[in-house]
Amino acid sequence: MSTTGARQTLARQWELLKLLPTRAPGMTARAICQVLNEQGFDVSKRQVERDLDQLSQSFALVCNDKGKPYGWHWMTGASIDLPAISAAEALSITMVEKILKPLVPGTILQSIAPRLNQAKEKLNKLQQHQTFIGWQNKVAYVPATLQQRAPTVDDEVLYNTQLALLHNHCLKANYQPVGQPAKDYILHPLGLVQRGICTYLVATVEPYNDPRLFALHRMHAVTRCNDKPVVVPRGFTLKRYLDDGALQFTDGVTFVVKARVTNELAMHISETPLSEDQRINAEEHGSILTATVADSWQLRWWIKSMGAQIEILEPATLRSDIATELAKALSAYQ
Repeated sequence: MSTTGARQTLARQWELLKLLPTRAPGMTARAICQVLNEQGFDVSKRQVERDLDQLSQSFALVCNDKGKPYGWHWMTGASIDLPAISAAEALSITMVEKILKPLVPGTILQSIAPRLNQAKEKLNKLQQHQTFIGWQNKVAYVPATLQQRAPTVDDEVLYNTQLALLHNHCLKANYQPVGQPAKDYILHPLGLVQRGICTYLVATVEPYNDPRLFALHRMHAVTRCNDKPVVVPRGFTLKRYLDDGALQFTDGVTFVVKARVTNELAMHISETPLSEDQRINAEEHGSILTATVADSWQLRWWIKSMGAQIEILEPATLRSDIATELAKALSAYQ
């Protein structure tokens, strides 16, 4: 084979490997051939089959022979898109895994497992050098709040939801709202959002056109409606939807909060501000905080979690609400 021919074969096989999905049922030789032809490679279905047979001897490829036509895919945890990484990058990736592990469902972590595994392998090999011995004991993650475990999300639910979202297809989902029986819905997916440990699908429900939130861990049977395209509400963007306070469980109302805070809390929020216009003015006994914030469940939770470190001064309605809830909490201990 000439040098030019060898380069063309290498380029074709490289593109072929990148086309293969990471799970069953895989991609057929005919479908791979069609895509390669569209990319400018003059190749037949038979040549693609020979390439697959040859590549499977060197790479972690799987032929799904449970039904014809056969589909090819990567073995679980394997990937071709793994450029070399440095020791510092490997350490950073390992730390990111520690942060993500308690936050996101395992099915989401599985999608980046090859990169995580590559980082660990890199560091394990470097342990042969004295400098890198015991690297596992040099990286840790400590959550700032009480850490709950992420709810379980069914693998097929996540996979079908992601595909429907990417291809602008509707979903038929069996969903169980809080305190209500499960029910089948036709959903028009608009976006996926990770909020803390929970993953939410933003979607409209037929026959309505207002975006709503659906927790993936409350979804059961999910199928894609490949012949039914998504209808996006006029003017909708995921960014605008989130900016309006959807994931803070608020109606989008903002106000300027004024509070007296302890010196310790003042130091903390000066480093991690509540808003861009936040101001802290020191006084003889503590500090006065002012900031424009959303009137949300999240804000009230945070205020109550601060206990005696914060006293709400304005607005009066917020002060009254917090005082009432704290009084109820106190009565439970008396």
